[in-house]
Amino acid sequence: MRIIAIGMLRDFWRKHPHAETPLRAWYAEASHAKWSTPAQIKAAYRDASFIGNKRVIFNIKGNDIRLVVAVHYNKHRMFIRFVGTHAEYDKINAEEI
Repeated sequence: MRIIAIGMLRDFWRKHPHAETPLRAWYAEASHAKWSTPAQIKAAYRDASFIGNKRVIFNIKGNDIRLVVAVHYNKHRMFIRFVGTHAEYDKINAEEI
């Protein structure tokens, strides 16, 4: 998958250094993946949640970090829409962000 907006991940881990390793690990796996369906993502990330507007929510670092991406399976692209703490995630509408 081609990951768009990697800068959002970098900005987050600069503020939260404990997040760098797990976010880099997610990026490494996702950027090499060839996910064509939600089931393929679910097989790799059992805790991933699928909501409307092509959004997938990944729980990173034991659910300390929430990552929301918009997935375009046909183009093999993921657009990072949000990365934040669980508390920050609770303040957004993940379908609209």
